[in-house]
Amino acid sequence: MTVSRFAVSQRRIRRPDAYWLLVAPALVLIAAFYLLPLLGILQLSVREFDGEGEASVLGNYALLFSDAGIQRMLWRTVRVCAITTVLTVGCGYVLAYAMVTVGTRQRALLLSAVLLTFWLSVLIRAFAWTILLGTGGPAETVVNALVRPFVALGAVDAPVRLIRTEAGVVIGMVHAMVPYAVLPLFANMRGIDRGLVLAARGLGATRWGAFRRVWMPLSMPGVIAALILIFVFSLGFYVTPALLGGGKVVMVAEYVRISLEQTLRWGLAAMLASTMLIATLALALLMGRVVDVRTMTGAK
Repeated sequence: MTVSRFAVSQRRIRRPDAYWLLVAPALVLIAAFYLLPLLGILQLSVREFDGEGEASVLGNYALLFSDAGIQRMLWRTVRVCAITTVLTVGCGYVLAYAMVTVGTRQRALLLSAVLLTFWLSVLIRAFAWTILLGTGGPAETVVNALVRPFVALGAVDAPVRLIRTEAGVVIGMVHAMVPYAVLPLFANMRGIDRGLVLAARGLGATRWGAFRRVWMPLSMPGVIAALILIFVFSLGFYVTPALLGGGKVVMVAEYVRISLEQTLRWGLAAMLASTMLIATLALALLMGRVVDVRTMTGAK
């Protein structure tokens, strides 16, 4: 009798309805505080049009193809994010490879150094870079000293400015994004059998040949996932470009803020936010098709 009651209780626990009841409060909160406001933003992007000419349902979205200023801003955003992504994944690959190949103690130190940036506010790091890259700062002094011979030849204009330039924005964004590249790459590389590299070396491959023909192909799913992840995060970056760009390197997130607070073009801001959301979802779906997200994050 006791066994039968236990079996009945087990069947009741395994019913899918029980799990939905546990998730229901979270779904209600998501619908109330995220989905409904999101629908409002989407509605605002197609209903409020304050541009020149006759208003239309998709008037704000037409600005993506007709407004030269918006096109320059979008191209700047894509360019900065692409450069940031390539540099970040390159640095993250080197760090992740080092973490996999070194000993346990060194790996713990490297992982602590990578995670240290998560414990610091993005705002604090951005302000620190404004000091380092600012006029008369250490970074600007070193760069100007290095390019002085080229200045004498007339190949470079002096002095070289790092603050309020795309170069300064990229430097700050790479520093902020490196941990997001290291962690998925590290999770991917830990699943690679290092015995395959040793087997390649035993068959006569050089150290570089074994790395290029064995290790790199096996690590490409992590590289692709990191590229998409960093690019998606970079699209919505606001604090670092706003501080290091100083109003001269305006990207999408800052342009949305300007449209809301200064020019009061709420429809345009909603359109840009909706466009970025659609682009982010498309890239996330692409990442899910290219790589196994659970394997890449170490959950499988």
